[in-house]
Amino acid sequence: MILIAESSSTRTEWAVVDRHQVVNHIYTEGINPFFQSRREISRSIRLNLPEEYFRKKFETVYFYGAGCNSKDKSQIVEASLVAQFKTPVEVESDLLAAARGLFLDNPGIACILGTGSNSCFYDGNKIVKNVTSGGYILGDEGSGAVLGKYFLSDVLKEVAPKELIELFYDTFRITPAMAMESVYQMPFPNRFLATVAYFLSEHMDDDYVYNMVECNLERFFERNITQYDYQAYPIRMMGSSAVLFRAVINNIAEKFGAKVDKIDESAIHGLVEYHS
Repeated sequence: MILIAESSSTRTEWAVVDRHQVVNHIYTEGINPFFQSRREISRSIRLNLPEEYFRKKFETVYFYGAGCNSKDKSQIVEASLVAQFKTPVEVESDLLAAARGLFLDNPGIACILGTGSNSCFYDGNKIVKNVTSGGYILGDEGSGAVLGKYFLSDVLKEVAPKELIELFYDTFRITPAMAMESVYQMPFPNRFLATVAYFLSEHMDDDYVYNMVECNLERFFERNITQYDYQAYPIRMMGSSAVLFRAVINNIAEKFGAKVDKIDESAIHGLVEYHS
């Protein structure tokens, strides 16, 4: 029996796998060692998972997560998991989760478009090229957090359409001051910004919204995808923004002469197959 977890900054998806079958499946809050200490991660795991998870005897815990792309950050998560499950743990990046989950042992360009964004060329065994994501301040083009950042800026400066601004404040039950506080004073501002992407997805018939989303996704292709041999290999994507804006992504891919042949919400099903 093994435990597989795939985590973004927003949520973590856990799957208990026994004899190649998922026997238990649950979602908890996101885990990211860039924003959380070892103690905070341990507390999150302990409080959010059912007690039965800690009574099971796992052969290995495979954890793939945002922020786990360096040794020191991965060790923070590993120490937290070992302390809770008392079993061998392997910690890898969420980008490797996307590559393995989307391609198994085949080569291709794997992308994450969720709260954040990232991409890589995967040779069927390992990641051999990665264009630096940059995070939601310096990069993350096409992500929910960046879409939220640009839209919220337009809302605060009152350059977005007036009726859309009023609808946003009414829907979120928020004031300009509260929005500023959510970004600059509350933990996980990228989570808050990413929730705005869901609001945008419901108003894609508005020219202002469509153009903003299209422009941002085009920047993802221009600044990331084009740095790979993107016309020679399939492109596959996972994440909430990829699913929400699937039609726009397919249109942009066609403009670039690229082929996006798979878009999925998460990598967990592919990871179960990979580890089985």
